[in-house]
Amino acid sequence: MTEHHELAFRLGRAAALSLVAGTVGGAAVLAGQAIAARNRRYAQPELGLALRATVGRAGAPPLRLVLLGDSSALGVGVERFEETVGGQLAHLLAEGPTGWQVHLSSVGVAGSRSTDLATQVARALLGERPDVALILVGANDATTMTRPADAAAYLAAAVRRLREAHVEVVVGTCPDLGAVRAVASPLRQVLGWSGRRVARTQTTAVLDAGGSVVDLATETGPVFRADAGTLCHDGYHPSADGYRVWAHALLPAVSAAAAVASRHH
Repeated sequence: MTEHHELAFRLGRAAALSLVAGTVGGAAVLAGQAIAARNRRYAQPELGLALRATVGRAGAPPLRLVLLGDSSALGVGVERFEETVGGQLAHLLAEGPTGWQVHLSSVGVAGSRSTDLATQVARALLGERPDVALILVGANDATTMTRPADAAAYLAAAVRRLREAHVEVVVGTCPDLGAVRAVASPLRQVLGWSGRRVARTQTTAVLDAGGSVVDLATETGPVFRADAGTLCHDGYHPSADGYRVWAHALLPAVSAAAAVASRHH
């Protein structure tokens, strides 16, 4: 199943589940919006995007940064590595006060939910151990109406495994799904509500497991709601500008994690 069809299915399921408490009129509106969402064309992963790259000057302190999670960990919605959240974050780290040489990789898979992180953690720990892991996940848990506690438990297990392997972990929680333009109101509000529930449980679970958290919805949601240019052509995935907003929001926590990791070398 392509990500387009997976997303359409998820949006349809979210609409159907939200109808239980709705009126007949509301049900008709939501059903219509789910059909419209199914017929949209969504961005696909760019096969040419590098999943491994080195950014920064030779001889600078090395930093192995791995991205895990869903389509955002791959950069779906943009065409060039430099536009992905990982690419932009790597450049910010390389240009910052420490001036890291960032060895960036991604094991993210488009369409992933928190339950898929176990496989990604195993891949991330193959070979040379990363210093910092950045996990971007939650949107697909929210759109499938996965129980937040279940999603958070899988995320916490992933964070614990990485921490036990002496990897610093930063989690960007579920972004503001109320900002997406691929879906109209009131379905958009339903997804926004579901995303906030997921983000709240993610925060508690990650902190308890020893990771650090960046609340992407709170930090970046207002910008995404105000500026349509933060989303790519499909109105769902971030654009280069959107990923830049995320990268700047994630930078302080990732920089702090990198500093801690460097002291353990």
